[in-house]
Amino acid sequence: MGIKPKKIIKIVAGIIIFLTLPTLLLFGFVYFKYDEDLPTGKKGAPAEQLALKMWEALDYDSYQNTSYIEWTFKKRHHFKWDKNEQSCEVFWKDYKINLDLHSPQKSKAYKQEIEIFGDPSKKLIEKAIKLFNNDSFWLVAPYKIFDEGTERRLVSLENGKKALLVTYTSGGTTPGDSYLWHLDNNGKPTSFQMWVNILPINGLEATWSDWKTTESGAQLPTFHKFLVFELEITDIKTTIL
Repeated sequence: MGIKPKKIIKIVAGIIIFLTLPTLLLFGFVYFKYDEDLPTGKKGAPAEQLALKMWEALDYDSYQNTSYIEWTFKKRHHFKWDKNEQSCEVFWKDYKINLDLHSPQKSKAYKQEIEIFGDPSKKLIEKAIKLFNNDSFWLVAPYKIFDEGTERRLVSLENGKKALLVTYTSGGTTPGDSYLWHLDNNGKPTSFQMWVNILPINGLEATWSDWKTTESGAQLPTFHKFLVFELEITDIKTTIL
């Protein structure tokens, strides 16, 4: 005798509840524990001074003079970024994308060294742009706090310290995102909190640590911890002008 349809529905519903309930409970716990409203902060000279202190702590001039940066993000995506030429080679699996960051329409996509054309090429190029925007941000975000379209505000924390709120009003993949930088006494970033469109919880914090002074003198992070996730950046190489 076969299983009745109603019983099948109950079994399927039970499996769905069994699989999703722990996730929903975990999300609820994280949401109520970490979700925060975006702080207001104040624009003006003090905010600009703290931002410049942050740059000084990281030797911005060395980063500005760096012409080439190579790195691997989470052992999945590899990048060879020519800052001067505004181009980047992006690698994952069997794919290589030659990105023209100034004119994306000129970019080219390859699989196992064979060029891909048409709609598949367009989709791969779009993915490579998103990967570059995301993965490079985790590497060089402190150097982008004065990018065109950014706003900086000084935020007074409950512990009496000052933090720098940077909002990206344009550019990138997700304009409108905000980051609250927490700095040590020398102005070097230790973490930031995120108010970003891609995350359903506001104010989540990620560390910026294990800084490496590269061949060009630019200081770049090699590790981030975000909740239970670890974001490792390896194979960093730089070349100066």
